[in-house]
Amino acid sequence: MNTPMRGLLAAGAAVAVVLSSGAAAQAATAAAAVPDYKAPKTFGTTFQADPKHDFTKGIHSRHNGILRGWITLIRGDVAEYEPIKWKKGTETEGLFVGPPKGDVMAYASPIAKDVVYLSAYGCKASMGDMTVNRNNGLGNKRCSRSVLLKRHHAHGHPSLITVYKGKIVKVQEIYTP
Repeated sequence: MNTPMRGLLAAGAAVAVVLSSGAAAQAATAAAAVPDYKAPKTFGTTFQADPKHDFTKGIHSRHNGILRGWITLIRGDVAEYEPIKWKKGTETEGLFVGPPKGDVMAYASPIAKDVVYLSAYGCKASMGDMTVNRNNGLGNKRCSRSVLLKRHHAHGHPSLITVYKGKIVKVQEIYTP
Protein backbone atom coordinates (compact mmCIF):
# COMPACT_ATOMS: atom_id res chain seq x y z
CA MET A 1 0.00 0.00 0.00
CA ASN A 2 1.40 3.42 -0.85
CA THR A 3 2.32 5.96 1.81
CA PRO A 4 -0.41 8.58 1.05
CA MET A 5 -3.08 5.85 1.27
CA ARG A 6 -1.74 4.66 4.65
CA GLY A 7 -1.76 8.22 5.93
CA LEU A 8 -5.36 8.67 4.76
CA LEU A 9 -6.46 5.42 6.45
CA ALA A 10 -4.69 6.36 9.68
CA ALA A 11 -6.33 9.81 9.67
CA GLY A 12 -9.74 8.23 9.07
CA ALA A 13 -9.23 5.80 11.96
CA ALA A 14 -8.18 8.67 14.24
CA VAL A 15 -11.32 10.63 13.32
CA ALA A 16 -13.49 7.55 14.03
CA VAL A 17 -11.88 7.13 17.47
CA VAL A 18 -12.39 10.80 18.32
CA LEU A 19 -16.03 10.72 17.18
CA SER A 20 -16.87 7.53 19.07
CA SER A 21 -15.15 8.70 22.24
CA GLY A 22 -16.96 12.03 21.91
CA ALA A 23 -20.32 10.22 21.73
CA ALA A 24 -19.41 8.10 24.76
CA ALA A 25 -18.35 11.20 26.67
CA GLN A 26 -21.58 12.95 25.69
CA ALA A 27 -23.66 9.98 26.94
CA ALA A 28 -21.66 9.88 30.20
CA THR A 29 -22.17 13.62 30.63
CA ALA A 30 -25.92 13.28 30.03
CA ALA A 31 -26.16 10.49 32.63
CA ALA A 32 -24.13 12.52 35.11
CA ALA A 33 -26.42 15.52 34.59
CA VAL A 34 -29.40 13.70 36.11
CA PRO A 35 -29.86 14.89 39.71
CA ASP A 36 -29.63 12.36 42.53
CA TYR A 37 -33.30 12.10 43.57
CA LYS A 38 -34.37 10.59 46.87
CA ALA A 39 -35.78 7.12 46.22
CA PRO A 40 -39.11 6.14 47.76
CA LYS A 41 -39.40 3.17 50.11
CA THR A 42 -38.99 0.09 47.94
CA PHE A 43 -41.93 -1.66 49.59
CA GLY A 44 -43.99 1.43 50.42
CA THR A 45 -47.65 0.77 51.20
CA THR A 46 -49.14 3.92 49.65
CA PHE A 47 -49.18 5.29 46.12
CA GLN A 48 -46.74 8.14 45.60
CA ALA A 49 -48.39 11.46 44.95
CA ASP A 50 -47.44 13.88 42.17
CA PRO A 51 -49.27 16.98 43.40
CA LYS A 52 -48.33 19.08 40.34
CA HIS A 53 -49.70 16.50 37.89
CA ASP A 54 -53.12 17.16 36.34
CA PHE A 55 -54.60 13.81 35.32
CA THR A 56 -57.57 15.56 33.63
CA LYS A 57 -55.28 16.79 30.83
CA GLY A 58 -54.67 13.36 29.34
CA ILE A 59 -51.81 10.96 29.85
CA HIS A 60 -48.43 12.70 29.95
CA SER A 61 -45.10 12.61 31.76
CA ARG A 62 -44.68 12.61 35.49
CA HIS A 63 -42.60 15.38 37.05
CA ASN A 64 -38.89 14.86 37.75
CA GLY A 65 -38.10 12.25 40.38
CA ILE A 66 -38.32 8.55 41.15
CA LEU A 67 -41.60 6.66 41.05
CA ARG A 68 -42.16 3.19 42.47
CA GLY A 69 -44.19 1.78 39.62
CA TRP A 70 -44.39 -0.51 36.65
CA ILE A 71 -44.57 -0.05 32.93
CA THR A 72 -47.95 -1.12 31.60
CA LEU A 73 -47.29 -0.65 27.87
CA ILE A 74 -44.57 0.46 25.46
CA ARG A 75 -45.47 1.94 22.08
CA GLY A 76 -42.43 2.78 20.00
CA ASP A 77 -40.18 4.76 22.34
CA VAL A 78 -42.96 5.85 24.74
CA ALA A 79 -43.75 3.94 27.91
CA GLU A 80 -46.99 4.15 29.83
CA TYR A 81 -46.52 3.53 33.53
CA GLU A 82 -48.39 3.75 36.81
CA PRO A 83 -47.57 3.90 40.51
CA ILE A 84 -47.64 0.75 42.60
CA LYS A 85 -47.75 -0.03 46.30
CA TRP A 86 -46.97 -3.05 48.42
CA LYS A 87 -50.01 -4.86 49.75
CA LYS A 88 -49.20 -7.07 52.71
CA GLY A 89 -50.53 -10.58 52.42
CA THR A 90 -52.05 -12.94 54.92
CA GLU A 91 -50.69 -16.20 53.49
CA THR A 92 -47.64 -14.75 51.74
CA GLU A 93 -45.46 -11.72 52.40
CA GLY A 94 -47.55 -9.74 49.95
CA LEU A 95 -47.47 -8.36 46.41
CA PHE A 96 -47.35 -5.14 44.45
CA VAL A 97 -50.65 -3.72 43.23
CA GLY A 98 -51.52 -0.87 40.90
CA PRO A 99 -54.35 1.65 41.22
CA PRO A 100 -57.91 0.26 41.25
CA LYS A 101 -59.70 -0.24 37.93
CA GLY A 102 -61.00 3.03 36.56
CA ASP A 103 -58.42 5.13 38.43
CA VAL A 104 -56.55 7.39 36.02
CA MET A 105 -53.19 7.50 37.81
CA ALA A 106 -51.13 6.79 34.70
CA TYR A 107 -48.24 8.55 32.99
CA ALA A 108 -46.52 8.36 29.61
CA SER A 109 -42.94 9.38 28.86
CA PRO A 110 -40.41 8.68 26.12
CA ILE A 111 -37.64 6.29 27.12
CA ALA A 112 -34.29 8.05 26.83
CA LYS A 113 -31.88 6.63 24.24
CA ASP A 114 -29.23 6.27 26.97
CA VAL A 115 -31.61 4.92 29.63
CA VAL A 116 -29.95 3.07 32.52
CA TYR A 117 -31.73 -0.26 32.97
CA LEU A 118 -30.75 -2.27 36.06
CA SER A 119 -32.33 -5.70 35.98
CA ALA A 120 -33.10 -7.90 38.97
CA TYR A 121 -33.29 -10.98 36.72
CA GLY A 122 -30.30 -10.75 34.39
CA CYS A 123 -30.22 -9.73 30.74
CA LYS A 124 -31.18 -13.03 29.11
CA ALA A 125 -34.68 -13.72 27.82
CA SER A 126 -35.05 -16.62 30.26
CA MET A 127 -34.70 -14.27 33.26
CA GLY A 128 -33.04 -17.12 35.16
CA ASP A 129 -30.32 -15.17 36.94
CA MET A 130 -31.02 -13.29 40.13
CA THR A 131 -29.01 -10.07 39.86
CA VAL A 132 -29.95 -8.01 42.88
CA ASN A 133 -28.35 -6.11 45.66
CA ARG A 134 -29.26 -8.36 48.59
CA ASN A 135 -29.35 -5.38 50.97
CA ASN A 136 -32.17 -3.53 49.23
CA GLY A 137 -33.73 -5.99 46.74
CA LEU A 138 -33.02 -3.75 43.74
CA GLY A 139 -31.60 -4.89 40.42
CA ASN A 140 -27.93 -4.18 39.84
CA LYS A 141 -27.20 -5.83 36.46
CA ARG A 142 -26.99 -3.23 33.73
CA CYS A 143 -28.76 -4.42 30.59
CA SER A 144 -29.30 -2.79 27.22
CA ARG A 145 -32.21 -0.56 26.26
CA SER A 146 -33.40 -3.25 23.84
CA VAL A 147 -33.74 -5.76 26.73
CA LEU A 148 -35.80 -3.20 28.66
CA LEU A 149 -38.07 -2.64 25.65
CA LYS A 150 -38.57 -6.38 25.05
CA ARG A 151 -39.07 -7.34 28.68
CA HIS A 152 -41.40 -4.50 29.64
CA HIS A 153 -43.28 -4.26 26.31
CA ALA A 154 -46.66 -5.60 27.42
CA HIS A 155 -46.25 -5.64 31.19
CA GLY A 156 -43.55 -4.37 33.43
CA HIS A 157 -41.99 -5.59 36.60
CA PRO A 158 -42.08 -3.57 39.82
CA SER A 159 -39.38 -0.94 39.42
CA LEU A 160 -38.06 2.40 40.52
CA ILE A 161 -38.62 4.60 37.46
CA THR A 162 -36.60 7.82 37.27
CA VAL A 163 -38.00 10.65 35.15
CA TYR A 164 -35.91 13.67 34.22
CA LYS A 165 -36.99 16.45 31.85
CA GLY A 166 -39.99 14.42 30.72
CA LYS A 167 -38.03 11.27 29.81
CA ILE A 168 -37.48 7.97 31.57
CA VAL A 169 -33.74 7.95 32.25
CA LYS A 170 -33.47 4.98 34.63
CA VAL A 171 -35.43 1.81 35.39
CA GLN A 172 -34.27 -0.26 38.37
CA GLU A 173 -36.25 -3.44 38.91
CA ILE A 174 -37.42 -4.52 42.36
CA TYR A 175 -36.86 -8.22 43.01
CA THR A 176 -40.02 -10.12 43.90
CA PRO A 177 -39.78 -13.91 44.28
